[in-house]
Amino acid sequence: MIRTLARILLCVSIAALVGCAVPGRIAEPGSGQDSGQGFGANRDTISGSTSPPQGMSRGDWLSRVAACHLLRVGQNLDVAVTDSAVIAAADKYGFRVDAIIERSNQLVVEYGARGPALLAFATESCRQVSEATGMTSTLVRFEPDGTLRTQWLRIDGIEIADGFAEKTIGELRRARAVGLVINSPGGSVFEARRLGRYLRTMGLRTAVDQSCTSACIDVLAGGAERYVTPAAKLGIHQSKVPRRFSSHEGGQLYVADAFLYLREMGIDPDVAIAAASVPNNKILLISLTDALQTGLVTDVIERVE
Repeated sequence: MIRTLARILLCVSIAALVGCAVPGRIAEPGSGQDSGQGFGANRDTISGSTSPPQGMSRGDWLSRVAACHLLRVGQNLDVAVTDSAVIAAADKYGFRVDAIIERSNQLVVEYGARGPALLAFATESCRQVSEATGMTSTLVRFEPDGTLRTQWLRIDGIEIADGFAEKTIGELRRARAVGLVINSPGGSVFEARRLGRYLRTMGLRTAVDQSCTSACIDVLAGGAERYVTPAAKLGIHQSKVPRRFSSHEGGQLYVADAFLYLREMGIDPDVAIAAASVPNNKILLISLTDALQTGLVTDVIERVE
């Protein structure tokens, strides 16, 4: 299925990006129409496929799977990408790959200039497809020959300073990376969280194979999937509070921000409370067991390729 999807992705019309017209009647998302014209039950699926989630017609569900695919294509301006949850859905629900591509093109036409509405629909669709398939929503890239691209960007020993997020985002895009290996002593919390939110939005993975402490933890937390090697060191402590938070109340708000960021990333926010109890000149190392239990890490791997 992956290789088939790759071949079609590489041949898909640029209409998926610019919204060229596609002939045929189009059913509105959520209309319940299983496309008497355009997407018939025999055209969009293969035999023996799983029924869509309760309350969804096959047409509705195909629209959501296609929207998730379209989100990744649009984010990267690259047709040689998709989402891992889309691949899982194609297998589980028996959607034909060409039907997913065609429906993606139709969605562009349906929404026209309503870009924000399409973005919201696609983002929610990825969440739903991920939940239904049990597959974490992550970016999948393909090489020209159809094989999976496994290129990661590596950053070792660099402090997270002003401009770090923007620079790293540029490097990730240029490298067409699927993840970020980050080993850093920390630095700017603002830059770390900006990068972390970008990584999560784009479905990129993070990994640590040496040492990641202080604000670096916020970058790690942003990965859609978060890996460490057995020898990796993860450390937390109090952040240096910026001047605007220099009062007692401001300091509490700063801790609250850390709490809310981790919760946003789906990680036990008590990690932020633990960090607040450690003086800035000391480091509390998090065991791999605790890192896994809190969700800070999703898997321990032998090495990062």
